[in-house]
Amino acid sequence: MMHFKTGIITVFVVVGLWGCQNNPTQSGKGQQENTKEMEDYASGTFGYDLSFLQEKDSLVILRNKAGNAQLIVSPKYQAKVFTSTADGSKGKSFGWINYKAFDKEDDHMNAYGGEDRLWLGPEGGKFSVFFKPNTKMDFDNWHTPPAIDSERWTLIASSEKVAELSKETAITNYAGTPLNIHLYRKIEVLEDDAIENQLAIKLGKNIKGVGFKTTNTIRNNGDNNWDRQKGAPCLWSLDMFTPTPKTVIIIPYEEKASGKIATTDYFGEIPKDRIAYKNGVLLLKADGKSRGKLGIPPLRVKPVAGSYAADTKVLTVTYFDVNKNGTYLNQEWTPDKDPFTGDAMNAYNDGSLADGSQMGPFYEIESVSPAAFLKPKEEMSHQHYVFHFTGDEQALDEIAQKVLGISLKEAQFN
Repeated sequence: MMHFKTGIITVFVVVGLWGCQNNPTQSGKGQQENTKEMEDYASGTFGYDLSFLQEKDSLVILRNKAGNAQLIVSPKYQAKVFTSTADGSKGKSFGWINYKAFDKEDDHMNAYGGEDRLWLGPEGGKFSVFFKPNTKMDFDNWHTPPAIDSERWTLIASSEKVAELSKETAITNYAGTPLNIHLYRKIEVLEDDAIENQLAIKLGKNIKGVGFKTTNTIRNNGDNNWDRQKGAPCLWSLDMFTPTPKTVIIIPYEEKASGKIATTDYFGEIPKDRIAYKNGVLLLKADGKSRGKLGIPPLRVKPVAGSYAADTKVLTVTYFDVNKNGTYLNQEWTPDKDPFTGDAMNAYNDGSLADGSQMGPFYEIESVSPAAFLKPKEEMSHQHYVFHFTGDEQALDEIAQKVLGISLKEAQFN
């Protein structure tokens, strides 16, 4: 139904959209999985997080044929991929989960965590979907739309390897434009050969890995065009991971492109000892100890980013769609800047706020789609992949050099 090539956003008119998916299927393994109690698993393991989350929702568990690679998907919590593992229930849980955020509500954002969640943008700017019209863009007036924050999604279908979910919502943007939106999300766990093909690598015996793909689709469910005059939303994939003292975010970029390499002052300028540029690769400390966010503009962005934790030997790779001809939205909290000059991917390291409080610690790697300039009943898709690899450091280094363009020894701060 959706024809897609990497790096190209597909837009077309839909007739009877997703009509073939109206009969949800449930797999005994794909829909739910019974596990031991949380105390039987060590904190930080996939089994521990699965046991915790099973008390909150009827989960969808996706797994590869071998069973070592598994994902937790939650319909109640906005179709998030909460976490994944490359080594079964006793293996490391790669996603960041904010245990203290459950069973209570926050007026601004319910920060449950999640290894991969879908948001809508722009967050700020004259067409923001987080601020009501005629309000000051500050934290008191910042509110995450319920459809991507607190409301349950509909599970359309699930099997052992794939889950499909959807959500309808209506949002009025900062310009006062009503947006009637249909969202669709397809989540697939990948077999090793699909991982190898996507990243053009070989997984040897000394590497354990997990990979998944999300296809995120937005449809204009209203009667009016989404355009430059009244505004358009965008799709936004955000991945939250647990930091370590030696975790570094790795972002390859186009060296020969014109313009700035990165926006580095979203929350104040990132200190110089926490960011570095090495032969076309940007490095950012991701230790959860200093709050900072950066973004890569469309002319500089490449469709890949990742991180490496030298102390736990976990290599993470994200791969996502980039449209060099697309219009990316400015998400800064101001209505005074050009709304159509934004970044195509972002990275964030959590840290303490001015009052000493902290949501995490966690770090994020994010990708966004261009603006969804859609006519009624048109749709647009954005694909985002997540991979984790553990094992022999030399084998991990080969993957890092092949995919991220830098050795693990170089991807460190002194």
